[in-house]
Amino acid sequence: MQLCHTVSATSAVFDDPNLVSCAGLVPVLGLAAPCWGWRPRAGVGGPVLGLAARCGLGTSAGTALTVPSPNAAAKLTTLVAGMVAGADSIDDMDLLRHGGMGRVFDEVRAPSTLGSFLRSFRFGHVRQLDQVAAGLLVKLVAHAPLLRDVDQMVLVDVDDTMKATYGYAKQGAGYGCSGVKGLNALIGTVSTVTSAPVIAATRLRKGSTHSARGAARLIADTLATTRRCRSDRATGLVLTRADSAFYNADVVAAISRGGSRFPITARMDKAVQAAIATIDDTTWTPIRYPNAVFDDTEQRWISDADVAETPYTAFTSRGAGRAVTGRLIVRRVRRLNPAGSADQGELLPAYRYHAVFTNSDLIMLQAEACHRGHAIVEQVIADLKAGPLTHLPSGSFTANAAWLVCAAITHNLTRAAGCLASMFHAKATTATIRTQLVNIPARLARSARQLRLHLPTHWRWEHAWQALLTATTT
Repeated sequence: MQLCHTVSATSAVFDDPNLVSCAGLVPVLGLAAPCWGWRPRAGVGGPVLGLAARCGLGTSAGTALTVPSPNAAAKLTTLVAGMVAGADSIDDMDLLRHGGMGRVFDEVRAPSTLGSFLRSFRFGHVRQLDQVAAGLLVKLVAHAPLLRDVDQMVLVDVDDTMKATYGYAKQGAGYGCSGVKGLNALIGTVSTVTSAPVIAATRLRKGSTHSARGAARLIADTLATTRRCRSDRATGLVLTRADSAFYNADVVAAISRGGSRFPITARMDKAVQAAIATIDDTTWTPIRYPNAVFDDTEQRWISDADVAETPYTAFTSRGAGRAVTGRLIVRRVRRLNPAGSADQGELLPAYRYHAVFTNSDLIMLQAEACHRGHAIVEQVIADLKAGPLTHLPSGSFTANAAWLVCAAITHNLTRAAGCLASMFHAKATTATIRTQLVNIPARLARSARQLRLHLPTHWRWEHAWQALLTATTT
């Protein structure tokens, strides 16, 4: 593509007061009623509730938050709206104050005001914001097909990630086990077999903490929110998955108290190694592993991965009351010859072992494949880091903790909007939803005391955007 040759001169003037660059905020956030915090200006023709307004984001924030800052609901919704549109720092919130945005939304706060609002948070206020986020998720599930088949099998995943920070002004920044200096974010997600994961709980922790610190409380909050998202008649299995960093008695006890079963990656300590050594060689079952080859002659998959299981009792060192009995599902992969030893024949096969401790009723191969699906939580973390969690913008630890909760609210709200738009957007990344459904240029025009949005012709995702608008405004 190149500039048209018929254009002899090119100039640009920023002088149009009727343009907006993120028309998708109208169906996602909506023209809100006064009780929500954002009021339509006179002549718009009455409030048109969007997705966030229908789910009472501003109303619940105004009720739950006791942060010492006036009109906290308007400031919170401004932060969420900016993140939905792609803002990843406090200064980026200025993208809400351009062109015709003042004709669409009222009470949009300046970045300096939002920064002061975040710095006024304390730990208790962050916990109040957690309640707002959990309540919003429950209402989003009721308004949109966000968690299809939630009354059947539900998958809860817990993981943490280091968010790199720079400089010396970040409270709590430190070096974690990955060697990265920053802050540690603990995230609990909920998904089903037919739906993408959403965020049910978050915690921001200092960078030098270990992964399992506070995980039992976060798992309890995640499972409590999961129960609220399901109907009272739900009988489907709830599985809480985690990696070896969360393999301890407190985490397993929290999962059991929450009414969930677990598959957790077991650390390869001496007890686990001894249990693996007792597995008979004839009980290993080959599985279709990545890059496996199907042998037509033998009618089987030729793969270096095999699976077996054995009974196992974990955490016996914590006493009889803390010990947990379950199954140890082990996957083994043949080790390759070291570099430079290709000509040397193999005397005895050597394997790498990966053990999963579980108390679920799934059969062995189903349980092993289900636990491998735990990697889906990495997609959520990647979405956050490609969006509002690109930065932790404040030097205050509690301000960054509140920013993390707002990022979780934004993720769930964007995901719900994608579910209402189309089947493709229901599982698309949040960056794709922002590009195709939110950040759409539009021109405002007034007719019969109502505003009309004129969007680009031949927009490829027009039908999805119209479906979202219809679902959130009717």
